[in-house]
Amino acid sequence: MKVKRTIWASLCVVLALAATIPLLQSCGIYSFTGTSIAPEVKTVTVNYFEYLAPKVNPSLSNMLTEQMQEKFIKLTKLELVDIDGDLEIIGAVTGYDVKATAITANEQAAQNRLTVTVKIEFINRKFPDESLSNKSFSAYQDFDATQSLDAVEATLCEDIVEQLCEDIFNGTVANW
Repeated sequence: MKVKRTIWASLCVVLALAATIPLLQSCGIYSFTGTSIAPEVKTVTVNYFEYLAPKVNPSLSNMLTEQMQEKFIKLTKLELVDIDGDLEIIGAVTGYDVKATAITANEQAAQNRLTVTVKIEFINRKFPDESLSNKSFSAYQDFDATQSLDAVEATLCEDIVEQLCEDIFNGTVANW
């Protein structure tokens, strides 16, 4: 008798979930990618990330801009437009620094850290109270001090840009 009740209870839970999921998705506020974009928001503009850091990495702005655009295309239903999107991201790389993070007994660096800092402005034209101004995001990767930055820079930057885009996306449309 208990087995039949357990099966019946499980079936009721599954049916309740099956009925609720379409309702949650149809209201447009929740999606399974974690975004909370209102149905009135249809477009997004991701501007080119300016490079303002003193140490130059010529490909970082392009990587950051392209990956941020791809993230919005893949994870939202928003149309990417060149200007005046309902949502707009304006960003700049403000820091690109390498510092020693671990020192050996004879005072030499054992490990270095590449840190990239980005400052963004997020404009929500449909719901201005959700906009952000001068919000900073940083990400870093450590590397062995026996390696030159030139040898590992491309790989480090790929990982850093991926983390920055994830953080910016979550900080703007996922409300995390």
